[in-house]
Amino acid sequence: MVSDLGTRLRAAGRRLTPQRQQVLDAVESLGHATPEQIVDAVSARGGSPMALSTVYRSLDALSDLGLVSHTHVDHRVPSYHLTSHATHVHVVCRGCGSVGEAPVDVAEEFVERLDRSLGFEADVTHAAIHGLCRDCRKQT
Repeated sequence: MVSDLGTRLRAAGRRLTPQRQQVLDAVESLGHATPEQIVDAVSARGGSPMALSTVYRSLDALSDLGLVSHTHVDHRVPSYHLTSHATHVHVVCRGCGSVGEAPVDVAEEFVERLDRSLGFEADVTHAAIHGLCRDCRKQT
């Protein structure tokens, strides 16, 4: 995935630890993952048990390098994904809890209006839009 990860970490005054590599691999394979899901994924792959604090420190280091970013899909813990995967807006159903993805261009007009009216450059890939999915809307 990221062949120069060790070089990038060293340039930032950090080193490539097995834990950081395992965290990055887990995020890559899961697509979107909470820190708890990363712990589970590492364990499921036969890795030694990893403390949640280690996952958070690894995610911070990988985020500082621009390799992962996060989205708050709910009011609890963030969901992490590879920065290269930040090509969509998250949509979260408040009825069933499903999380979907919409192409970033669906928010293009909204982003342009914010820029024109406020001079604000929005990053909608970091956002989650909450509402009701098609199935839950049918039930109301």
